[in-house]
Parts: sequence; C-alpha cells; structure tokens
Amino acid sequence: MKKHIQNVTDWIDHRLPIFSFMKHQSEYQAPRNLSYLWSFGSIAGIALMIQIITGIFLAMNYTPHVDHAFDSVERIMRDVPYGWLMRYTHAVGASMFFIAVYCHIIRGLYYGSYKGPREILWWFGIIIFLTMMGTAFMGYVLPWGQMSFWGATVITNLFSPIPFIGEDIRTLLLGGYSVDNAALNRFFALHYLLPFVILGLVVIHLIALHTHGSNNPTGVEPKSKKDTIPFHPFYTIKDFVGFGVFFLVFFYFVFYYPNTLGHPDNYIPADPLVTPAHIVPEWYFLPYYAILRAVPDIIIPGTEIILISSKLAGVLAMFGSILILFILPWLDRHPVRSGRYRPMFKWFFWLFIVNAIVLGYMGASSADGTILGISNVVISQVATVYYFAYFLVVLPVLSKVEKARPVPNTIHEAKGGH
Repeated sequence: MKKHIQNVTDWIDHRLPIFSFMKHQSEYQAPRNLSYLWSFGSIAGIALMIQIITGIFLAMNYTPHVDHAFDSVERIMRDVPYGWLMRYTHAVGASMFFIAVYCHIIRGLYYGSYKGPREILWWFGIIIFLTMMGTAFMGYVLPWGQMSFWGATVITNLFSPIPFIGEDIRTLLLGGYSVDNAALNRFFALHYLLPFVILGLVVIHLIALHTHGSNNPTGVEPKSKKDTIPFHPFYTIKDFVGFGVFFLVFFYFVFYYPNTLGHPDNYIPADPLVTPAHIVPEWYFLPYYAILRAVPDIIIPGTEIILISSKLAGVLAMFGSILILFILPWLDRHPVRSGRYRPMFKWFFWLFIVNAIVLGYMGASSADGTILGISNVVISQVATVYYFAYFLVVLPVLSKVEKARPVPNTIHEAKGGH
C-alpha cells in the first residue's frame, strides 16, 4: 500500500512539485533563537487568508451601487445567514491584519531586518504594506456611510495638488469628477482584486526570505548546524501558540466589541450635502493623516511667496513617510544589525515608536484643539519633524558615532553554547 501511495506522489511530484515544496518547508533550517516576535509574519498571513475568504462571501451579497450599497450591507447584517459574523470578521480582521503587520515592521526595524543581504525582502514587505493601505482605503468606502463618502472625497482630493497630472489621476481613479457610482464600482473591483495581488506579493516575499533565511535577535548569520534548527516542528508549534493568542484577541473584538475600531458615522447613509463635524480615516491611517495636516505652506525665506502649498507639501510628506522606508538600508549603515547591542539606538528607537503613537493620537484629534496649552498642530509638526529626523539624521549619525556592545560570534554562543 505504501509503495502504491509513493508511486502516486512521485508521479504527481514529477509534474507538479508540491510534495517537494512541502518537504523543503518542513526541512527548512531557521535560526535557533527566534522569539515569538517572529510569529507576526505568519499571523499576518493567516489574517490575509481570513480577509480573502470573508471578502468573497461578502462580495456575493454586496451591491456596488450608490442607491443600494448601504442597504445591501444592512441586509448582510440582518437577513443573510451568519452575514453579521462574516461582516464583523472582515471589518475587525482589517484592523487585526494591520496590527500584525505593524508589529512585524517594528520588529524588523529594531532588529535590523532591512540590512543586507535582505534589502529586496524588505522592499517587498513595504510594497505589500502599500498595497494593503490601498486595499483598506477602498474597502472603507464600500459601506457607503457618511465617513466612507467623505473619507473618499478627502483622500481622492489629495491627488489634485500634484502638478500637471493630479487632476487626471483623480478623474481616472473616480471615473468622473466626483465620488459617485463610477467611483464605487471602481473601488469595489479593485478592493476585490488587490488581496490576490497581495497574496502573490507574499509568495515573492517568502521566496526572498528563504534565499538568505530569517534574521534573528542577535543579527548574527548562522555559521553552522549548531546555529539552526528545522522550522518544523519547532517553529510551527511556536506559530500555533501565536495563532491561539491572536484568535483570542481577534474574536474577543468580533463578538464583544466589533464596532470599537470603526467610526459610528459610518452607520449613517452617505449624504453629499451634510459634512461630518470631524472627518477621520481608520485608525491605522491616523499617523499619516497627522503628517498630512501638519505641514504648512513652504515659502521663500524673507518673502511671502508660497513655493509649495501646504496641501501639496502635506501630500509629499505623507507619501514620503512611507517611501523613505525603501532607502532605510542605506540610511542605517551601522555594522551591528540588531538593536539589542546598540544602547544609543534603543533610546532613539523607542522614542520613535512613542512619536508614532503621538502622531496617531493627533490624527484622531481636532486640528483646533490643544493639549496643556499647546496647539495640536504644533505637536503634530514636532512629531513629524522627529519622524523624518529619525531616518535622515539620527540613523546616519549613529552609524558613524555609536559604539555597540560586544556581539556574539555565533547564535549558538549567544544561547549559552560553547
């Protein structure tokens, strides 16, 4: 019996090497010191699959038309069997996906996972992140509530200040000159398509990962078999523990607080004649929204001539805050990869994380407000300056002046081996 099964698997594998691929996965050697922080990549993959599966179900019952979109969402919630569960799982799943990816990025920033020879691996990670942002924005428009409509209006208007081509890009994106039925159809089509694009990018990301292997907390490359262990069963078990914790948090929100991470105005049908008091994007866009609002007009020194309007400067700063990650491997040239052995880097890094949280809070706050007598706009401007200074000033300077603590020669040595 075993011989017949082996013959069948050999026949299939010769034509489609799925069994060889599974064997490679099970025998893949990973650094022996990976912590649970390395589970966030797998968790993000699970979150992506949940989004695709629930998204397909929702698409079967959704009507992409401005007169019916809001009602079709209500029908999914009220009349479709388990529609409420699919909708809440999809909505909360978007936030959980971003949480996993943000943790994955933060871990990479701290442990220097962007440094050579993993630059292309890092690039594809950022491309996945950008594609996620586009997908999430378009998905937020589909319920056609108040915040959906006005969020789409604000975001698509960001292209207008771009010289020469801005209005053309906006018109192409909307299919017209305003956020209307053509725009909703385009966003629905792209929102359905892009998750599969992300899935393809993830495959390329994994191929790049397996080329040079995972980074690890020491930042030291494996030098012998003592430094590695098989990915299966050691890290598959570890990943499943991470999945368990992730699903506990995920479904706690799904069943008890499904609307906490959303905006209540989106339960009001879209009305082009009524502007919400405070238009805000989803929470995972808030730091970039704060950067967008923080940048003032750039004028020629000594004059009142505006060189770059605040609207265009804000758009450039917002997109630049993400695009700067592509050149990060060349901004941080310190020979030590891991932040564990860089005492000065640690302080600036955690200040950067706190600064990002401040930007998120400012993005959710009114531009007219104050904290301890300080204008929210001023706080946002200071936080924006530090955000860019961290990449353009702090990391290049630390690369030259910081003296790192001794780094172990091997992973085995760092784990207490001799």
